Amino acid sequence: MIELPPLVRIGLLLVRPGMLVMLTPFVGGPSAPARGKVALMVALALLLAPVVPATSMVTAGNLPFAVAREVAIGLALALVVTALVAGAEFGGFMIGHQIGFSYGATVDPASGVRNTVIATLYGMLATLALFGANAHHQFLRVLAESYRTLPIGVGHVGPAVIDGVRSTLALVLTTGLRLAAPVLLVLLMVEMAMAVLARSAPALNQMVVGQGIRILAGLLVLAVLVGTVPRVMPGLTDVAAAIGSRLALAFR
Repeated sequence: MIELPPLVRIGLLLVRPGMLVMLTPFVGGPSAPARGKVALMVALALLLAPVVPATSMVTAGNLPFAVAREVAIGLALALVVTALVAGAEFGGFMIGHQIGFSYGATVDPASGVRNTVIATLYGMLATLALFGANAHHQFLRVLAESYRTLPIGVGHVGPAVIDGVRSTLALVLTTGLRLAAPVLLVLLMVEMAMAVLARSAPALNQMVVGQGIRILAGLLVLAVLVGTVPRVMPGLTDVAAAIGSRLALAFR
């Protein structure tokens, strides 16, 4: 058995927290400076080094498989954090689409894709709410715990990965629906009222009048209910952490 150099061992320790740093929105996503991300990765690796078990099972022959496993575990932990913010953005996208803001989509600096203003707002509020609830501390604890249950080495992909991916997608959908449902319900009632109005006054231009009423009603309801985002997101961190842990265990 050929022992790995100490520099390679440190490199292995950088992979798992590196995925968490690069992919989670806590450090700004793609818009964050690369040097800051690298510095945070190194700091996390140095903090985790005393509690991480030795990597004696990793040799030069199975090193690529160990790196791939570390990437998969880190990706599993980071995916659920991104799913929380993506769920909030999905809820904002549904609201913006129903109001009629899809035509004014702009490039979101956090994700680099075109998004409505309301979706961007919901994503930023969700990120701030997770910070306020110390969700980043919770996921760092999950990361440290993952080295105890899943020490650095080689493993295999279990069937639990399918259930983990399904649960992550369900988290995005349920989060978006919980945040958007009240506004969508009010807008549905507005649409029904406009339909009755169209039947009673056929000469009324629904394309002109209806769009203004829809925007006004949607913005009024949004102003009242936008405060639900900081209240809903912290309650989902435990669920997301549990899903991430189950998904990571699929690479045991």
